[in-house]
Amino acid sequence: MSTYTVSGRFQSRDGFQPFTKDVEAENEDLARERIYTQVGSQHNRKRTQIEIEEVSAA
Repeated sequence: MSTYTVSGRFQSRDGFQPFTKDVEAENEDLARERIYTQVGSQHNRKRTQIEIEEVSAA
C-alpha cells in the first residue's frame, strides 16, 4: 500500500473548510473513497458536500 496526500474542501456553516489528509491506499481511487468516508463521518457531510482537489503520492 502507498501513502497518498489528499487535499480539498468541504461545505460547512461558514462556507468551505479546507483540509489536507494523508491516507494509505492501493491506488488514487481508493484514496478518494477513504477520504469521502473519513471526512463524511467526522463532519457529518455527504459526498456531494466534499470537494477533492488533489490526490498525490506522498
